[in-house]
Amino acid sequence: MKTYRVAAIPGDGIGIEVVEAGLLVLEALAERDGGFALDIERFDWGSERYRRSGALMPADGVERLRGFDAILFGAVGAPDLPDHLTLWGLRLAICQPLDQFANVRPTRILPGITSPLRGVSPGDLDWVIVRENSEGEYAGQGGRSHRGLPEEVATEVAIFTRAGVERIMRYAFQLAQSRPRKLLTVVTKSNAQRYGLVLWDEIAQEVAADFPDVTWDKMLVDAMTVRMTLKPGSLDTIVATNLHADILSDLAAALAGSIGIAPTANINPTGRAPSMFEPIHGSAFDITGKGIANPVGTFWSAAMMLDHLGEQGAAALLMQAIERVTADPALHTPDLGGTARTEDVTRAAIEAIRGRND
Repeated sequence: MKTYRVAAIPGDGIGIEVVEAGLLVLEALAERDGGFALDIERFDWGSERYRRSGALMPADGVERLRGFDAILFGAVGAPDLPDHLTLWGLRLAICQPLDQFANVRPTRILPGITSPLRGVSPGDLDWVIVRENSEGEYAGQGGRSHRGLPEEVATEVAIFTRAGVERIMRYAFQLAQSRPRKLLTVVTKSNAQRYGLVLWDEIAQEVAADFPDVTWDKMLVDAMTVRMTLKPGSLDTIVATNLHADILSDLAAALAGSIGIAPTANINPTGRAPSMFEPIHGSAFDITGKGIANPVGTFWSAAMMLDHLGEQGAAALLMQAIERVTADPALHTPDLGGTARTEDVTRAAIEAIRGRND
């Protein structure tokens, strides 16, 4: 039996609640499958740790994570701490040194969930957004000078390297090639960003030559928001910069019914470091402790983790359980317009896993 070491980092807010729900579902899957086991180690890294010690994670945190097969992450952020401090102190402090350069965000309309788009059918919205996850607008380059003075200045430098752009383009083309439609849209803003995103466009063109079976097009990011809402069926696989994909994937989640169901995989495709899986909804302190957080985004993220680990059968079983849960309106949490609680959804998912007939 294969045993996978998984680091669980619940983080803040509802992250703590949904990660615990996700671990219960994963344990049920491991018991049901019988072919693998999970060795879970929990880490109390987050805002509470920062208040105690002045750091969201220990100095050797990344090195401690390297020995794991995967990471399940909840959320980071608290109302009393600056968002840039918590993001750079935990999530990005893990993603960047572990070189998780491909952020993958699937989006589709799950059974029982209604899209806010008028007249759209589930088959019209089935996307995977690939987000460049290591440089671009979130490279962390820049600074501030003359603080507090009238001439105070702040710079935020977007970094685009040939190596970084080429590897995310190649990843996106390969992903598009693996999907039935073999269709890729490259998002850009090269009309205004005439250096970094012109390089982005040029490398997309170069990489495309290696994938003649993939149909691809290019779309300015502002026009992309219109296309996503008016012509969702024209899209399949999407690749965009760190900032653009961050924004577009939230729009995608909303169009699919709720940000509470949306998953993320932060992938190191080389396998030389663990990849990290998380829901995209954030810490949501407005509903923390109420027991109404939607755990489906975490369940879907866990399915992506299992697939990444090579447990495709367990991943498919979990997705079937997710779809059985969402198909029942009585199991919809408030973000989906229902009254179900986190524990109701979790219990139903576990029952679906245990009760499935081969």
